[in-house]
Amino acid sequence: MSKLTFARAINAGLRKALDNDPKVVLIGEDIGSLGGVFRVTDGLQKDFGKHRVIDSPLAESGIIGTAVGLAYRGYRPVCEIQFDGFVYPAFDQIVSQVAKMHYRTQGRVKMPITIRIPFGGGIGSPEHHSESPEAYFTHTSGLRVVAVSNPQDAYTMIQQAIASDDPVLYFEPKRRYHDKGDVDESIDLTAALPLDKAAIVNAGSDVTLVAYGPLVKTARDAAQAAADEGISVEVIDLRSLAPVDYPVVEASVRKTGRLVITHEAAQSGGLGAEVAASITERCFNYLEYAPVRITGFDVPYPYSKVEMHHLPDLDRILDGVDRALGRRNSLSGLEG
Repeated sequence: MSKLTFARAINAGLRKALDNDPKVVLIGEDIGSLGGVFRVTDGLQKDFGKHRVIDSPLAESGIIGTAVGLAYRGYRPVCEIQFDGFVYPAFDQIVSQVAKMHYRTQGRVKMPITIRIPFGGGIGSPEHHSESPEAYFTHTSGLRVVAVSNPQDAYTMIQQAIASDDPVLYFEPKRRYHDKGDVDESIDLTAALPLDKAAIVNAGSDVTLVAYGPLVKTARDAAQAAADEGISVEVIDLRSLAPVDYPVVEASVRKTGRLVITHEAAQSGGLGAEVAASITERCFNYLEYAPVRITGFDVPYPYSKVEMHHLPDLDRILDGVDRALGRRNSLSGLEG
């Protein structure tokens, strides 16, 4: 068991994938000698060469287009999008080509492309560097979308994503890059939790709290604070955003009768709305209160001086738990 930061855990997972399969190649802006903006790929070009860790031009559409060609030729490209807000120039390639190629060719062409996207706020950066664009891609059939929340999953899930024959968008919470945790680097991927499964990270019986990516840690902190008041909160880390592991969420809500969902993205059209609707359909007779969403506000990402008022924090999540328990009234449409 090693103690690694989030960023080093991803680096270790990429290193192992490069070691295990000569068809794995990395491509992105400044990922080589610089090691990426967040130093996630630090040292990999030195050890594996410029033909396997490729510094690309500043052209996200070109990065993904090149990856499509590589996948056609049997490679497993791993693309780094430098910041979440920079993914949009590649949007057409991802949703029009990468997501549809396997289906369009009736399985004859596979697209084993992994697209790494640092996402979310909390690092004092402006818009375009602090966004949460995951809902655009969870809406797109043909893509797997995952969000990691801890170093062990970061290490394991990057390898699972690369090994998948499906295209995977791999969202990394940039404000957690320096968080440390235990990582078992000897783990057998076949014995690890599958890529599309959710995890219960805090057992509870009164309220189900669903989170992913950067807010899993905040949700666990909120569960601990609620426990001090005698409230038992079950925290679920979704891990997979498309497909969502609804059986795990459904089983929890059938037990607790109450659901709170939190994410940094804006509320309107966010993944929380889809989870709330789906669980209401599946668990209507078990729900004691309408699902509550605690999200970012429906505004462009704010200036860094006020971003912490925009991002869901422990107090806002606890407020949502109180509302789900009927301990205070709803905010009349301003639940985010």
